Amino acid sequence: MMSGALYLLPNRIAQGPVDAALPADVLKRLAEIDLFFVEAAKSARAALKAFGHPKPVAELTIEEIGHDPNPEKIDAWLAPVVRGRSAAILSESGCPGIADPGAQIVARAHELGIRVVPWVGPSSILLALMASGLDGQRFRFVGYLPKHEAERREAMLAMERASRASETQIFIETPYRNQAVFDHLIETLSPTTRITAAVDIGGPEESIRTKRADDWRKASESERTLPKSPAVFLFLAEPARGEAPRYAPKHAARKGGLRRASPHKGRRS
Repeated sequence: MMSGALYLLPNRIAQGPVDAALPADVLKRLAEIDLFFVEAAKSARAALKAFGHPKPVAELTIEEIGHDPNPEKIDAWLAPVVRGRSAAILSESGCPGIADPGAQIVARAHELGIRVVPWVGPSSILLALMASGLDGQRFRFVGYLPKHEAERREAMLAMERASRASETQIFIETPYRNQAVFDHLIETLSPTTRITAAVDIGGPEESIRTKRADDWRKASESERTLPKSPAVFLFLAEPARGEAPRYAPKHAARKGGLRRASPHKGRRS
């Protein structure tokens, strides 16, 4: 018997039209799945209803895996897939396995020879990186920073040192702590380090802004105030040797100058 497939189903990262977040093909293929592994059953039922699943939610099999899935239960969850039934891991927000549960289940699926299929959907981490203007060739995502201020400061400084190799640093924060963490970030990092605050991506209060740390410090209180929404923070430091990072405005201007050529260049008179 051939096993089923394990699909990775993203979820919206902000309230809004479903078809603005998930491609039509994903929504169409979703209709064929009736077994879901989810972090929280209540919110998953609401999402599947919003996605327009053709079956009544009560007829779907929804296995709640929690925020940190129990390794001892994974084989039992995957047993129907091994027997030929396809299933999907539904993210609570964004993409399964990326700052969200699911990686352990996917790892075990690979060991069992189950085909794993990622579906397209929004990731606040990648969307923030796209809109930041920072280095998208080399970057590091570190999840959440420590809660205690001294430990958080140490983590920020260590990340800034790594960032001097032109490696964008990315982390996330919860709505109730994002302002305090942002204030700590702009106070801690070097004046020339560029910092992006990306809040409520895709939502009504979306705000994505990049400034140098010293410019953030000089900004008005209203400019520095963030809405109480999920946030992604990114930063990129100047290299220690004093050269600009590859992804810096001065390089963009220089490259732009190199691209400008006479419209007559290469033509024969």
